[in-house]
Amino acid sequence: MVLYLIGLGLGDEDDITVKGLKLVKQCDHVFLEAYTSVLGVDQQRLEKLYGCSITIADRDLVEQQAEDLILEPALTLKVAFLVVGDPVCATTHSDLILRAMQRDIRVEVVHNASIMGAAGACGLQLYNFGQTVSIPFFEENWRPTSFYPKILYNRQGGMHTLCLLDIKVKEPDFQAMMKNQIKYLPPRFMTVNTACQQLLEAEDTHQGGAYDGRRTLCVGLARMGSPTQCIKAGTLNELLEQDFGGPLHSLIICGELHGLELDMLIPFLVDGSTYELHELVPAENFTLENNESS
Repeated sequence: MVLYLIGLGLGDEDDITVKGLKLVKQCDHVFLEAYTSVLGVDQQRLEKLYGCSITIADRDLVEQQAEDLILEPALTLKVAFLVVGDPVCATTHSDLILRAMQRDIRVEVVHNASIMGAAGACGLQLYNFGQTVSIPFFEENWRPTSFYPKILYNRQGGMHTLCLLDIKVKEPDFQAMMKNQIKYLPPRFMTVNTACQQLLEAEDTHQGGAYDGRRTLCVGLARMGSPTQCIKAGTLNELLEQDFGGPLHSLIICGELHGLELDMLIPFLVDGSTYELHELVPAENFTLENNESS
């Protein structure tokens, strides 16, 4: 019948839209995607508001079992697939939409706030952003830096870069698997601090001058959309030492900054920041002409 992909926003159970909530209450099956992002409240609070039971959809369910558990029921019933943020911000969700369409299942998307828009709360203009990148956890024998050329490209064009930081939820414990036991590792959420450390390592590895740990202005974001959201600006070296609190975290590497952006960013600078503010265009010199030339 229909598959609804419904965005939940960024904060808690109350961030769902009125339209989204009405549709959830009409559905026969409700799934909560829980591996590309997580909400700041537990499943029980969602079920209390929605008035229905929710099935947690981990990576294995979505990628390996969706045909049987999600798409097959959607042929004759109403199925809701709940996504933290906005449903169309992750490749996995696009894949689910395509698979549903291939089976002639009607798909409806209900949009909501995502980190892509909430990043603008720091004062950086969204139209000055380039490619968004993901920063994965470095492991002992796997230290991927595919994000580095994209950051370099953005910076060379004067554009800001939004960095989405890795999360690990329900990752298998390979040591236990070797003993024929099914166990999962505790969830891990990359912090701004870890991201800064890995970015500095990537620059040391490539030495392409994409950014300077002592001079390039960056913005750390935590728990955007919640009452405890945290925004701090400074160099990578400075943000490396800051406490951003609990997850989820994101990071912005700034490109060229103009006066209006600077006015918004100054209140977020960490105490004692050595960032050279005098290099920026002062607000009184910011004009439409300057903006259009960026």
